[in-house]
Amino acid sequence: MEKTILTNMIMIEDGNGNVLVQNRMKTWKGLAFPGGKVEKGESFVEAAIREVKEETGLDIKNLQLCGVKQFQTKLDERYIVFLYRTTVYEGTIVSSEEGEVKWLPLDQLKEANTVEDFDQMLKVFLNKDTSELYYTGNTTTVI
Repeated sequence: MEKTILTNMIMIEDGNGNVLVQNRMKTWKGLAFPGGKVEKGESFVEAAIREVKEETGLDIKNLQLCGVKQFQTKLDERYIVFLYRTTVYEGTIVSSEEGEVKWLPLDQLKEANTVEDFDQMLKVFLNKDTSELYYTGNTTTVI
């Protein structure tokens, strides 16, 4: 039986053209949006809200599902990332052990030192006609 790993990533916009990014320090290095694993018993949205609070200090609401990213890991696990975005948040940003967080103009993100394949995920976050990023072997498909 195939094991499935469920995760999330959340694009938080401030309404002034900026997005909240996290400089990831562990195995996946570079700038990305906050997020993490869905724990047993959590809904996908509850997990996204919890992860953002843990990693940034912000309380978020009104998450909109943009799409998904999925691929098979080397251990033959199906890895699914639910991609959300929101403009509704409260609090003051605080960095965590996951990495430093800061606001960055969205138009500078494409030139920033982002994590591997972030440009492909950004297409799903920003394009209403695209809902899935899927990897098979050496092929990346944005649908």
